[in-house]
Amino acid sequence: MRTGFAASLARPGGNLTGLSLMAPDLAGKRLELIKSVVPAASRVAMLWNGSDQGMAIRVKEAQLAAPAVHVTLFSPELRTLADLESAFVALTRDPPDALLVFVGPFTVSHRQRIVDFAAARRLPAIYEDRVFLDAGGLMSYGPSVQDNCRRAATYVDKILKGATPGDLPIEQPTKFELIINLKTAKALGLDVPLHLQQLADEVIE
Repeated sequence: MRTGFAASLARPGGNLTGLSLMAPDLAGKRLELIKSVVPAASRVAMLWNGSDQGMAIRVKEAQLAAPAVHVTLFSPELRTLADLESAFVALTRDPPDALLVFVGPFTVSHRQRIVDFAAARRLPAIYEDRVFLDAGGLMSYGPSVQDNCRRAATYVDKILKGATPGDLPIEQPTKFELIINLKTAKALGLDVPLHLQQLADEVIE
């Protein structure tokens, strides 16, 4: 709704419906999680695509959540590969305590570069999607893509049977996944608290 594509969750209107990823609403939780692993973290850098309106909303929500977990956020805005390389130079010169990486076409397409940079600079990072962990990232938290895809199939069925998309409510995710890569944590010299490991849906060892 905040991007203007839908009138409301209950009745989106127009020719649009589906499932929300609740991306802006989870920023605070991700900051809490990275603080659980790096309690002393006070400066967190956000990597995001500055040309994406949805990303800008997520960044704003993260900034609103930051004071509650006692962190200061800053963001080298990215639009091109050259911007990403410039950001790496800036973050090397003035390193943050951790990274918060937003998922989108740009960051996903350059995920290996981002993960490799975090590893080389020994920067703990939390991501929105497990695809970054498949590349060697530390931890991710977000809605289960598999569960959302399964639920989306019911929408396809309803629409094929004649339902109007704008009359179908946009549903919120019901299953969230915390995934932790202990191999990466060890390489970074981090001890992931046992209670966090027990909460995780998947632990990569």
